[in-house]
Amino acid sequence: MRLRPLLAVLTTALAGVLASASGATAAPAGPLIIGGGTVSSAPWAAAVFSNGSFTCSGSVIASQWVLTARHCVSGSMSVRVGSVYYASGGVTRTVSASYTRYDLALLRLSSAVSTSAVTLASSNPPVGSTNSIYGWGMTCYSGCGASPQLKTANVQVTSTNATDAYGGQAIRSTRINGNAWRGDSGGPQFYNGRQVGVASTADGSSIQNYGSVAYNRSWITSTAGV
Repeated sequence: MRLRPLLAVLTTALAGVLASASGATAAPAGPLIIGGGTVSSAPWAAAVFSNGSFTCSGSVIASQWVLTARHCVSGSMSVRVGSVYYASGGVTRTVSASYTRYDLALLRLSSAVSTSAVTLASSNPPVGSTNSIYGWGMTCYSGCGASPQLKTANVQVTSTNATDAYGGQAIRSTRINGNAWRGDSGGPQFYNGRQVGVASTADGSSIQNYGSVAYNRSWITSTAGV
């Protein structure tokens, strides 16, 4: 099954979405994030905008740094942090610089923000473990927009030797009560309270690949100092 990057740009309706692979089997629509549930508090959450339109999800890793996906980086970028709603609340900052490696991107903010940061993992989660994913992505396979409120779902790790959209090491998982889809790109995957992955590709039905934080840990530290 083909996996597609999870990018989605929100305008009047979702537009600018990467085309589905021809011949791909349609995933089931409906409240199958797809599935999962909404989040009432996530001070580390970052909504990523390109040219003023919501594009991707992300996470605050330090007072002046947001971690997201490389395929989210385009145009004039900004972020909203500290709110579970991508369109309101929290604070906004423009992005002064971006740095990429495989399908990970580090966004340097124009000025620091006062909010909680995630803790980054130094090792991949065990195969078979239950992990949680977060994002503002589409809530059905097609015909619906991004979720206005941050969502979360549980997934089960099936491999730590998958690849992300740019050939880096990725963590593959399958849905337990929800799965990632377009707009969830760049969002975090957590295991035992630490961020282990960054949303890269998915099939919209069950499978998702998240770029490995541990695999890129030294680069993150050398670039952002965390």
